[in-house]
Amino acid sequence: MLRTHLGGDLRAEHAGQTVVLAGWVNRRRDHGGLAFIDLRDSSGLVQVVFHPEQGDAFKVAEDVRNEYVLRVWGEVALRRDGSQNADLSSGAIEVIVSQVEVLNSSETPPFPINQDTTVDELTRLRYRYLDLRRERMTENLRMRHRIVKFIRDYFDDLDFAEVETPVLNLATPEGARDYLVPSRVHPGNFYALPQSPQQWKQLLMVAGLERYFQIARCYRDEDLRADRQPEFTQLDVEMSFVDEQDILEMLEDLYTKMIAAVGPQFTLQSSPFPRFTYPEAMERYGSDKPDIRYDLEIHDLTPLIRGTDFAVFKNVIEGGGRIRGFSVPGAGETPRRQLDALIEVAREAGAQGLVTVAFGGEGSLTGLTTDDVRSPVARFFTPEQFAEWGAACGASRGDLLLIAAGRDALTSRVLDVLRRRMAEEHSLADEQTLAFCFVTEFPMFEWDAQDNKWNAVHHLFTSPFEEDFAIMGEQPEAVRSRAYDLVCNGWEIGGGSIRIHRPEKLMQVLGRLGIEREEATQKFGHMLEAFTYGAPPHGGFACGLDRTVAMLVGERDIREVIAFPKTKSASDMMTGAPAPVSGAQLNEAHIAVALPPSV
Repeated sequence: MLRTHLGGDLRAEHAGQTVVLAGWVNRRRDHGGLAFIDLRDSSGLVQVVFHPEQGDAFKVAEDVRNEYVLRVWGEVALRRDGSQNADLSSGAIEVIVSQVEVLNSSETPPFPINQDTTVDELTRLRYRYLDLRRERMTENLRMRHRIVKFIRDYFDDLDFAEVETPVLNLATPEGARDYLVPSRVHPGNFYALPQSPQQWKQLLMVAGLERYFQIARCYRDEDLRADRQPEFTQLDVEMSFVDEQDILEMLEDLYTKMIAAVGPQFTLQSSPFPRFTYPEAMERYGSDKPDIRYDLEIHDLTPLIRGTDFAVFKNVIEGGGRIRGFSVPGAGETPRRQLDALIEVAREAGAQGLVTVAFGGEGSLTGLTTDDVRSPVARFFTPEQFAEWGAACGASRGDLLLIAAGRDALTSRVLDVLRRRMAEEHSLADEQTLAFCFVTEFPMFEWDAQDNKWNAVHHLFTSPFEEDFAIMGEQPEAVRSRAYDLVCNGWEIGGGSIRIHRPEKLMQVLGRLGIEREEATQKFGHMLEAFTYGAPPHGGFACGLDRTVAMLVGERDIREVIAFPKTKSASDMMTGAPAPVSGAQLNEAHIAVALPPSV
């Protein structure tokens, strides 16, 4: 074997033993005629010492540089008193080297490996194999492993079966673009990479498996964000003979136990996890993925303002809109330039503007005077009216009101952005707190003005509430789905639904979406047919593994917890993918490429 021990595993009890180690030079330094090297392997660091009397070994040590790969022979010795390193697991000992072999040399890396310095992201992705040597990145991948292991053990204990589902699928309208794979043996035909194993896991329920899970790879050809990648991993779960309560309780149990096992440094804000219906979440937080670590709840001020002569508010109310806002504690002294910046944030979110009301002084809003209020609309309203607004938002003197006017979709979007901005600026969110919640009863359909049709908010197999089937034809906007999301600290961690399991109900939903029977049979005939053979009631969920890991290691971008991610333009900086292929390969797959004129 090339080594007898891992360096980071050596302790005081190993003193006097002869060991063989192998690893990378993390740092080299000379001191008092001796050469010291911090040797790094997957277990951590260990200090190895080269004495001049060791002739050849000392000479080699003089020539090595950071990231050289070494094999060393030596004796473990206790460090002198005062020279121990409490920051290292092996910090009580060092290895006195008698022999060394250079297994490989190294060019000077394009960025420091032994420091957590800021490096240009494209450079990091170009040299990802070096980026992953850095301690933070290594620990992220190890945390990912621990989370996956916990998940597998958890579901195994509950008698779930892990089943791999196909990667080459039939293309179906799932709400995002498919990655298509040409078929060589079926000219002109294509497979699609799975956006999720949705249909397969439902078919497993029809097959009688009852409890399925998978750590599933999924693919979506969509624009990227910090929490999106073209290929990603999700925990996929499906169960038969369950309702929403069963599934939400399992999700809560899974994440509560997972955090206790792999993230004990975190505190759960509340248990059981709070539950909000979709309308309630949008009303109180302006978002279906609310960050509830802080209050800043949104309130409807319309009843207090109705009848005003202030043209902006009057026109909004008469046009069917509302006036909504929230209070920011202790922000009453916010400088004008910062208030102007908030107005610009609101405009970027789609608002025409933003009304700010700053209350001066301390204590309650009783007896408020014009001198106590600072607002661009101060001349249109009395101090008593401002006090009413403040009271409705739970404000006191010294607080700041942020108020938006317009249709609910607009004010929700604007106030959500402002809530998050103010929480960050005023450090209202504790990073060591995990505030989970469930959002339920999402709308079943949403109107697509561009294509002039109704689309499914989640996916085609989500079941509406039974009583809402009756209004699907005339009031599709009012149909509620039996869908639910798991949210934490403003991130959508996962979601799922109770599924349609009866073919006539599925046809009713497909019809509402404008999918006629012929098209339905072509694209979903296998599902419709399967449901005629005693399909059980079933439901499930999928949770983003990448987002879960990012949350538990404190990263804001899921690329930090994926070994080899793509850029925001879906490119691989290291390999150069995507790239052209030869004409012979295209011909074999029966493909002709027609590039747009701008390329």
